Amino acid sequence: MTTQELTILVLFYSRHGNTRKMAEFIAQGIESVPGCNARLRTVPAVSTVTESTASDVPSEGAPYVELSDLKECAGLAMGSPTRFGNMAAALKYFLDGTAADWLSGTLTGKPACVFTSTGSMHGGQESTLLSMMLPLMHHGMLMLGLPYSHPELMTTTTGGSPYGATHWAGQDGAQAISDDSRKLAVALGKRLAEVSKKLQASA
Repeated sequence: MTTQELTILVLFYSRHGNTRKMAEFIAQGIESVPGCNARLRTVPAVSTVTESTASDVPSEGAPYVELSDLKECAGLAMGSPTRFGNMAAALKYFLDGTAADWLSGTLTGKPACVFTSTGSMHGGQESTLLSMMLPLMHHGMLMLGLPYSHPELMTTTTGGSPYGATHWAGQDGAQAISDDSRKLAVALGKRLAEVSKKLQASA
């Protein structure tokens, strides 16, 4: 990575792989902007057994996020599957541990966006996006959505929202990401990278 490149953090939790795929499309949009690099990171699952602990290194996929990733990023895209209209506990658990960064202003003034995947069409996509926005706004981040200049927002039947990119995965999680949802995820990542560059240039 050259010194001119900006690191944009793509932080997600994914149980069945759909949110991970959305994260990869977000990253594709980020890296379509010259000088921007996507850093994919995930969080460990939260166990119902209090004695259970996750390995320090995931067995596959993106590495686990570290607090240093928050300090080093110029922008943040955050994604989670829906859990009764809310973000997954694993992501919330990580965010609950960022009080020191909140106090020090690590994320203040940095742009952010959110994305989600859900099993049912009306399973709380938009409320999940809003639930992820709340802690990021407490961190002082600048929230970005998807403007209706993207025609897919007017025609999609499988997801997509002005609040962020979404995907309807079906009850078994096997529903493929539609072309509309893919385009909107890529567009959201691109918008995040473009705004990150503008903010860095004006700093």
